[in-house]
Amino acid sequence: MSWDPVYKLVQRIPRGRVLTYGELAKALRLPGGARSAGRAMAATPSGKGIPWHRVLGERGKILIREPYASLQRKLLESEGVTVVESRVDLKRHLWKPAIKSKPKQTASRKRIRK
Repeated sequence: MSWDPVYKLVQRIPRGRVLTYGELAKALRLPGGARSAGRAMAATPSGKGIPWHRVLGERGKILIREPYASLQRKLLESEGVTVVESRVDLKRHLWKPAIKSKPKQTASRKRIRK
């Protein structure tokens, strides 16, 4: 499976905003949910401009291990995100991606079953 849709969505997260693994998985309807989103983020290619640091665990928790946890915290704080005890206030910083709904079928587009 290609993680490109995951990385494209993560690139849309604005500075100063974050997204959780669960919300990322829900927005893309990833099979395996938040764990799949976590695997995708763990495989993020370097040098591609993907803001991996804006993706957090449930309830805004930084889940990755050191030394990357400190780097994630510094990057978030440099964007104006307040991190207290390895947590981000999701009420203040959570980004909600616009989810495209499926187009409604019109009478001319409906398939007639026999």
